[in-house]
Amino acid sequence: SLWCLNPSLPSFLLSDSCSQSSDMSAGSSPTSEDPYLCSICLTVFTDPVTTPCGHNFCLTCITLHWDGGHPYKCPMCNEDFTTRPQLRVNTLLRGMVDEFKHEAEQKAKLQAAKPGEVPCDICTGTRVKALKSCLMCLLSYCETHLEPHLTKRGLTRHQLVDPVENLEDRVCQTHIKPLELFCRTDQTCVCSLCPDLDHKTHECVPLMEECEGKKAELEKTEVEVQQMIQSRRLKIEEIKESNKAEDLIKDLEQEISELMKRSSEVKQLSSSKDHILLLQGFNSLKVCPLTRNWTNERVHLPSYEEAVLNAQEAELKWVQHFAVDVTLDSNTAHPNLVLSADGKQVYHSDVRKRLPNNRERFLKCLCVMGKESFSSGRFYFEVQVKGKTEWNVGVARRSINSNGAVLVKAHYDFWTFGVASGSLAPDLEKVGVFVDYKKGVVSFYDVKAAALLKSISGCFFSDQLYPLFYTGPNRKGTNSAPMVICPVVLSA
Repeated sequence: SLWCLNPSLPSFLLSDSCSQSSDMSAGSSPTSEDPYLCSICLTVFTDPVTTPCGHNFCLTCITLHWDGGHPYKCPMCNEDFTTRPQLRVNTLLRGMVDEFKHEAEQKAKLQAAKPGEVPCDICTGTRVKALKSCLMCLLSYCETHLEPHLTKRGLTRHQLVDPVENLEDRVCQTHIKPLELFCRTDQTCVCSLCPDLDHKTHECVPLMEECEGKKAELEKTEVEVQQMIQSRRLKIEEIKESNKAEDLIKDLEQEISELMKRSSEVKQLSSSKDHILLLQGFNSLKVCPLTRNWTNERVHLPSYEEAVLNAQEAELKWVQHFAVDVTLDSNTAHPNLVLSADGKQVYHSDVRKRLPNNRERFLKCLCVMGKESFSSGRFYFEVQVKGKTEWNVGVARRSINSNGAVLVKAHYDFWTFGVASGSLAPDLEKVGVFVDYKKGVVSFYDVKAAALLKSISGCFFSDQLYPLFYTGPNRKGTNSAPMVICPVVLSA
């Protein structure tokens, strides 16, 4: 049986592993879905022959079956034959089987494990890339050979993890038992017998319990690494205009690359469900990598004005990294507003449409909300207001609709920036809106000038926030330009 061919399989696993084979044999007769399987060997036919009753077998299989002293019966339907049938290879079926094998080989080659990938331990010939590894069987399985672990009683209790190499390292070399505990005294994985024998006075805990603590430490490491990355990005912006900037920036970018790699490794390890892999890799990743101390690095900036400009540009670049896709929600739009088909543009029309009186719809204010909502983290979007003489943009709670609020001043339900009709407003073309939900900050930027227009701090966000747009009336064409949600292009 293929399921018992692993010579290194520990004895404590053999009963489970081999019962899998017998289960398969008992319930795996050829069906209309498996026309090329021999019911004796349960593999694709080799030199198929057909008995007088019409059933097909490998020539070698049926020959050995009858040579073993069995009556001359069909193994499938038990029809008796008075004399031993003279069998010949079914050339038509063999041709079909050969074609099937060729197609299967071609498919297997496309799925074959590449260098660095874990191959399936069961596949013969071309070894397909493994989908999962079993910590009980100590074998890795491709999608096809993994099926029994997902359906067979007894095997579904086995612990499956993403494919890993060297599965034998997950067995105690002393007691040939799976590693299920972690010895905090010796900082190593042990089996269930070790605490009673070699680690009697040591503190041993389940792998899962130890992993939870290690994951918490890895999260702290990830925060530190991200802070280091951010500080180096800010340092790059600080020294960009210096004569010696090129070499320093190269060094900083190299460090950022290494830190981002470490960040990725920490995230991957922290999210691993493989307890042994997490504990084995923890010590090498728990400490931030050694890097250069940039605190005292100073460069000469050409002028105060350029320094301010660089700082503004750096701030805009930073918030633009939190860009999100926003689409207008037609169910909230005032009946006099016209939305584009893609939900990215809106303008005021003198014609009032007949629309369902939704609870979410604005009826007293020429407003529309975005479909997307946000209740954590940071987000940023940009709106073109070129050619408009009256408008407002920002964020709001959904509850703003029910009270029919008018956007004339800051309100606890919404936070906006805009231009009132007839005011001496700056010549704005595109406005950026940035929200830091956790810090309670809403900021507005002139994208073209890379300048901060307004920042509202101390906001209390208790529920979901939605992008909010107020077009203002078209005022006989003087304010007819649309508000356009633009894709965010990072500043050069």
